[in-house]
Amino acid sequence: MTWWFAACQKPNEQMKQQAIARQLQLTKPTGSLAALENIAIQLAALQGTTQPNIERPWICIFAGDHGVMEENISAYPQAVTRQMLQNFATGGACISVIARQYQAHLQVVDCGSVGEAYEYAGVERHCIRAGTANFAKTRAMTEQACADAMALGRQSVEDAIAQQASIYVAGEMGIGNTCSASALSCFLLQEPAEALTGIGTGIDTAQLQHKKQVIDAALALHQNYVQDDAFKALCAVGGLEVAAMVGAYIRCAQLGLPMVVDGFISSAAALVAVCLNPQVREWMLFGHQSAEYGHRRLLEALDAQALLHLSLRLGEGSGAGAALGIIQLACALHNQMATFAEAAVIGEKVSS
Repeated sequence: MTWWFAACQKPNEQMKQQAIARQLQLTKPTGSLAALENIAIQLAALQGTTQPNIERPWICIFAGDHGVMEENISAYPQAVTRQMLQNFATGGACISVIARQYQAHLQVVDCGSVGEAYEYAGVERHCIRAGTANFAKTRAMTEQACADAMALGRQSVEDAIAQQASIYVAGEMGIGNTCSASALSCFLLQEPAEALTGIGTGIDTAQLQHKKQVIDAALALHQNYVQDDAFKALCAVGGLEVAAMVGAYIRCAQLGLPMVVDGFISSAAALVAVCLNPQVREWMLFGHQSAEYGHRRLLEALDAQALLHLSLRLGEGSGAGAALGIIQLACALHNQMATFAEAAVIGEKVSS
């Protein structure tokens, strides 16, 4: 159960230095492309190449339901999770369109939704359990169930590697999972619900206050069990799909596959992954800063600069998916711009 502590791959320092040297020779003022330069340099180091690219993106949507929905903390009914699974697979969801736009492989994994057995073409149904337990009353998952969910994420990354994926995006679907991510973030950052809890999919002011009360009560209920253990925090208040993302992020770093982290829920999973295995952080790019209250605080904790600020709050990996276009552009600029020598342009100021 402790594969997640194993060492991660190390970025290639030689390729990083070569990428920095190339950026200094491209026909532009030094540093003028800012984040676009940094993306290319980081990817060169992570991919171990002078020609970084993301020609084969892999997007995996992990889904799961949440027992805390019993506490009336969402604007949408739990049935939407199962309905959206079919929408992902048939191409109608936002992330489905994004995957087509960037010619990404879209994998859909049901880690544990509520409902009768089903067969949807394009959905991998694992269903470790029919949603988590209500963490307002008991632990969301047993440690074994949590480990099993993490293993689904690990397998997804191994599938991506087998298909020679160049970059990995994990997305999520689970009505109620912003409540879970808020509670998880509170444990990891030792903050009350007030600091990290937002409206999620659009609850009103009274529901938001109730949601905060539910989270604070859960923090008190599970504190003796969790202490300062990130894995136990995940078991106590996490989701099956969140645990799968944790496993995926760790496995990406262990196998040397760069990843793009999405919004609030994905960043909560990313913080768990980094708490469990700090080397994972080097393999992360951050797609966007969402409109969800608390996401900025998670990005600060991860020492992360988001590529996009579009006020998105959909989830599904949509913000990370949108950022793929920026990452593609960064690679193209790095690889295709002329150097000063190639363009016969004077690269340095000449003193008079």
